[in-house]
Amino acid sequence: MLANQKALWIAIALCLSTWAQAQTRSDLNSLNSPFKLPPLSYALNALEPVIDQETMSLHHGKHHQAYVDKLNEALGDNKLSLLEILKRTREFPASVRNNGGGHWNHAFFWTVMSPTAKSGTPGKKLEADLIKNFGSVENFKTEFEKQATSLFGSGWVWLIRTSDGRLKITTTTNQDNPLMDVATEPGQPILALDVWEHAYYVSYRNKRADYVKNFWKVVNWSQVAKYHAEK
Repeated sequence: MLANQKALWIAIALCLSTWAQAQTRSDLNSLNSPFKLPPLSYALNALEPVIDQETMSLHHGKHHQAYVDKLNEALGDNKLSLLEILKRTREFPASVRNNGGGHWNHAFFWTVMSPTAKSGTPGKKLEADLIKNFGSVENFKTEFEKQATSLFGSGWVWLIRTSDGRLKITTTTNQDNPLMDVATEPGQPILALDVWEHAYYVSYRNKRADYVKNFWKVVNWSQVAKYHAEK
């Protein structure tokens, strides 16, 4: 019996690992309603000490789940993909905009972090493009941190690829994102950081800058490079 249970948990772990490795923006964009909470590809405590288990439990299991539930409620019987919702945000009420963005943003955010990424690097292509657009990888990180700490209130910081192929750092408030038709700076997300207080307050209290600085320790550069390589 114990052997069977062990085999089952190994199979589940492998499935989650495969899901994470295969993740693309297209996977997220094509998710259809009614939506479900995506599983994490790592344990709730796997990102410690950067992000503690209590925060992950509340952030994924409570906050993200609430966005999913409220989005499904707001959509009713309408069958739409996440990308359709984002591209037509102006047509929907605020409940769809807020919860649709909340669902996409968090589903994306979980994938760009990894407990095994501490010694990871951006990879040759992404590193070259970061140097081309920001002067150096360190300059990119400094600018990213600056925008993350200076964003007033709740929102997100993004690394995006613009329509002309440039890499750019941008921010959005609340649960908006660069894929929305209301975005002031549209583009394809490559990396994201959630700077809502619920993302860091248990461990960092009001010290957002410490949370932002530590974020680099868990960035899944391999996944970020995959998003960068997508057309």
